[in-house]
Amino acid sequence: MYKSLSMSRFTLKHLFISCGAAVVALLAFTLFSQQASAHGYVDGPASRAYLCKLGQNTDCGAIIYEPQSLEAPKGFPAAGPADGKIASAGGIFPKLDEQSSTRWAKVNISSGTNTFKWTLTARHSTASWKYYITKPNWNPNAALSRNSFDLTPFCDVPYNRTQPPATYTDTCNVPSRSGYHVILAVWEIADTGNAFYNVIDVNFGGSNPVDTTAPTAPGALASPSKTTNSIALTWSASTDAVGVTGYNVYSGSTLVGTVSGSTLNYNVTGLSPNTAYTLKVKAFDAAGNLSPDSNSITVTTNPLVPDNTPPTAPGNLHVMGTPTANSIQLMWNPSTDNIGVTNYRVYNGATLVATVSGTTTSYTVTGLTPSTSYTFNVFALDASGNQSTASTVTGTTTSQPTVPAWAPNTAYTTGTLVSYNGAVYKCRQPHTSLVGWEPANVPSLWQLQ
Repeated sequence: MYKSLSMSRFTLKHLFISCGAAVVALLAFTLFSQQASAHGYVDGPASRAYLCKLGQNTDCGAIIYEPQSLEAPKGFPAAGPADGKIASAGGIFPKLDEQSSTRWAKVNISSGTNTFKWTLTARHSTASWKYYITKPNWNPNAALSRNSFDLTPFCDVPYNRTQPPATYTDTCNVPSRSGYHVILAVWEIADTGNAFYNVIDVNFGGSNPVDTTAPTAPGALASPSKTTNSIALTWSASTDAVGVTGYNVYSGSTLVGTVSGSTLNYNVTGLSPNTAYTLKVKAFDAAGNLSPDSNSITVTTNPLVPDNTPPTAPGNLHVMGTPTANSIQLMWNPSTDNIGVTNYRVYNGATLVATVSGTTTSYTVTGLTPSTSYTFNVFALDASGNQSTASTVTGTTTSQPTVPAWAPNTAYTTGTLVSYNGAVYKCRQPHTSLVGWEPANVPSLWQLQ
């Protein structure tokens, strides 16, 4: 038993070494996936990223599409994003790290009591909210670093691992400052190792007075059209002492969309057929002041119209390229439908082998027998389940290539073919085989052909 356990450990050790590159790539992908998930941003006073979304800041890069994605490891200032990459939360959105006294639009605030408002698109269990501000003598023309900030937060709000609401606010006492400064707002998550970092460019005093006046309510909210799953809205412009930055659109109390201050329409999508929705709009300015509600309107989406029309048959179904001993690639032209094609079903004779999306027009059938003729049928389907007539094609696999049998203690290179238990495998990466590394056991090293 001890010998068997030792061999198992030896095998796992060598498998890890051989697959090291793949593991590193997987970890990198996982980390990026965690960072790419979108969760929340400061919109009052408006953060640098949010003003990019609204068009008040320009040349911002991809952050205009996802101001909620500024995520990096938590633990600032001991951990968190590196110096020079604080504004971008680690460099994923590098344009945000460009820093000068004139690069970014500024929100007027005053020292003393201020309210910071977050919009949360995913309401994580929360450890705390922290707010930092640049030192009185900071250099606004140098990249933001830990040396730029007073590293003791001026506002530290524990949240005891509870879940915040979708709209969350902190009321904090902002220290005395003059002129241009940067506030760093940090939302620390309790159930992950990450936090969200938003910088806010603010102006204390100076020639611009603090803006505490909310815009007027948007007027004449109306719906000029609707479908089974969408409602179009229009309204008249709000006015503001400084300028309207944008409009929030609500379904009931849920924020469903935001547009710029020059946009007076929005299409609410993803709705259910034959359902009543109560909608309203609010205006906001760059200081985060929110207007009263517009008039509310209740609109019922159109009922679902029965769809009894099937799609057309997939066109020009054919075998693409040269078949292998175990696979045949099929390709076809898109079907058409009065509403839309949602899927294609691929059959080997009468056996369903795959269902692919309505935008996919090819499929490789695998696991076939060498030197064998097959008849394939492809059908198109729509969202109502209507199925087209079949398109049919016949293809023949090639003969099985003569390949050596897999053997232990053998050096294999990428692309080498071996046979094992009647199947053919191709080597994915160079390695020396060991007992226990049979192709069927280690798909990271061998690909079934």
